[in-house]
Amino acid sequence: MTGSTITAVQGARVWDSRGHPTVEVVVTLENGTTGRAIAPAGASRGSREAVDLRDGGTRLKGLDVQNALGHVAGPIAHALIGRDARDQAGADTALIAADGSPLKSVLGGNAICAASMAVLHAAAAGQPLWAHVAQAYGYTPRIPLPEIQIFGGGAHAGRRVDVQDFMVMVPGAASFDEALEITAEVYHAAGAIMARKGHSGGVADEGGWWPSFRSNEEALETLTEAIVAAGETPGKRVVISLDIAASEFGRAGRYRLALENRELGSDALIALLGRWIDTYPIVSIEDPLAEDDPAGMQAFTGAYGDRVQVVGDDYLVTNAALIAAAAVDGACNTALIKVNQAGTVTESVAAFRAAQDAGFRAIVSARSGETEDVTISHLATGLAAGQLKVGSFARSERMAKWNECLRIDAAMGPGHFVAGAPLAATSWGRQNDV
Repeated sequence: MTGSTITAVQGARVWDSRGHPTVEVVVTLENGTTGRAIAPAGASRGSREAVDLRDGGTRLKGLDVQNALGHVAGPIAHALIGRDARDQAGADTALIAADGSPLKSVLGGNAICAASMAVLHAAAAGQPLWAHVAQAYGYTPRIPLPEIQIFGGGAHAGRRVDVQDFMVMVPGAASFDEALEITAEVYHAAGAIMARKGHSGGVADEGGWWPSFRSNEEALETLTEAIVAAGETPGKRVVISLDIAASEFGRAGRYRLALENRELGSDALIALLGRWIDTYPIVSIEDPLAEDDPAGMQAFTGAYGDRVQVVGDDYLVTNAALIAAAAVDGACNTALIKVNQAGTVTESVAAFRAAQDAGFRAIVSARSGETEDVTISHLATGLAAGQLKVGSFARSERMAKWNECLRIDAAMGPGHFVAGAPLAATSWGRQNDV
């Protein structure tokens, strides 16, 4: 591509799905091409992930981003202008060096993330971003299997339930469109059940139903009931995925389930989750133990890693070194990939490749504070990641990404949907003869 030198970098304050400020960056090339991206923000955050820079004070709950925008106009622009946008690794290395801190706290992970993704968009130069990603990193693009929230809890729903996400996947679907259609039936069936039982509390941060349950397990019971009400057999085409987000309610091997007014040790929490795996069609569990409980993560993976995906989110924070270490000590078997958690596209791809090298699965993921930015739909496709976790089947910041996958699927033509059948071959399915 001629004229691919970066000539301008501009930042702007925009707003995320929680009504909080965030950073948008536009990168302009010598040939007039522009790339635009917006940084998301998480509510449930690992202690080792890139840090968003917020202004503090009383205005906008201290969450304004004027200082981060100042860094976009200053050190970030200085680091990028004059570079070739096609050299993503060089651009990201310059951003990391300009910040100089371990967690990007000087310039702000939000500013750096938006700038890094904007460079990626600019470098695509008119071709679809997924195609550019596939070509740049050497993958055959595939449409991912969606992982979609039905009930939101934890930090995403005022801790109405302790478990953060109750989700479904449809590995038995023949296409991405069919996976969404079946999920829609489950989502609306769940809402109808909750309304009938008087358990509906609104909509959570990621668009899932904000439940009013008496126990965490009641959510699992209701979700299974919703799958049946949608005309499906639990464990066949439709399966359940959980994000426990245990770091949000656990410290030093002790876990406080506020909804049920009880405290569990690591062994007891592992036993509880194991009983759920035996009882419900669960194929994936994210952060089952807290990030400060490596022994618990290892014990859980040793006990159940041959039956479910054990996903590291707060535990791995999209970090290649932590993923490699988890492969050695047996603490996970699947990595969640969040660009803003690492801070740059290059570091995120490195984490993705580390997961592949370890024999792990990988799931490209959104955050709870999202926008209309659809970069991750293209990353999941271009990297042939296999799975995409965006949130629920409601709210336009979520649907923008699912709809973008539909457009990508139509552009690619038939035969590119990632088959998810292995996820359905769980011990639950065998035990319950489904």
